[in-house]
Amino acid sequence: MTEPRPVLVVHGGAGTIAKPVAGSPGEAPYHAALADILAAGERCLRDGGTALEAVAIAVDLLEECPLFNAGYGAVFTSAGTHELDASIMDGATLRAGAVAGLTRVRRPGRAARAVMEEGSHVLLAAAGAEEFCRAQGLEMVEPDFFSTEARRRQLEAAQAGGRVSLDHDERAPLDERQKFGTVGAVALDRNGHLAALTSTGGMTNKRPGRIGDSPLIGAGTYADDRTAAVSCTGTGEVFIRAAAAYDVCARMAYAGQDLEAAAAAVVRDALTPLGGQGGLIAVDAQGRVAMPFNTAGMYRGFVRAGDAPTTAIF
Repeated sequence: MTEPRPVLVVHGGAGTIAKPVAGSPGEAPYHAALADILAAGERCLRDGGTALEAVAIAVDLLEECPLFNAGYGAVFTSAGTHELDASIMDGATLRAGAVAGLTRVRRPGRAARAVMEEGSHVLLAAAGAEEFCRAQGLEMVEPDFFSTEARRRQLEAAQAGGRVSLDHDERAPLDERQKFGTVGAVALDRNGHLAALTSTGGMTNKRPGRIGDSPLIGAGTYADDRTAAVSCTGTGEVFIRAAAAYDVCARMAYAGQDLEAAAAAVVRDALTPLGGQGGLIAVDAQGRVAMPFNTAGMYRGFVRAGDAPTTAIF
């Protein structure tokens, strides 16, 4: 039996276009960051790494890049704090792990994986999650580690306007007042196994304690070797109501749809009528990739083992 060709797909959020002309200089840092992240994951897969290892590498790097709203550079809550969420799923075993409301764990994606590997629970939140992470030896930081001046300006603008905004940053090629600040990765390895990992800092000026779809298995993240691995970004409350990530896999398993049709149907038919904005990335057991979205743009890219990365925004 021929080994499948490994593939990694990543996203860094979706939203509306702020600048009328694609190709403006503001896009370059995003393309460069996505390409570097994809290249790191490609090396892992090309060298025989697992899908879980590849998505972990990708999200590690996305969380450390302040261009994206996860980890360092996360947005502020209305209380001037940071609350970070993440979830991971192994398509080979259906094991999953998730964390919500972290304030001191440097890499939420690693925290989600630690929950999965320990195996007693699927989702840990707030103080209990941080106590677990500390006991597991994960790197802890002071809460202001995640802060950047750009994010603080976003909070001040949102509070002055009395609104909850979505990862606004005037430097970005997307209008980040309407951008959904989540990062994610999905992968297929040479053994035919799938994995998905999603991480987020939430929404600027959100109510403390608010949890969206990113740490919820089946809503923001899902992986099953029999169908696909999925990571979502968008209006979290709607993605939860639609069980969006799982719905892609269910349409494939029960309705016989292929990946492209299933992913497009979820965005078009399940999310859009409910007012859900955003998109998702997915890869199936044959290595086919889907990246549908119903906004004007989504930071995204993919790479197959042995190839150069492909990135896109609009």
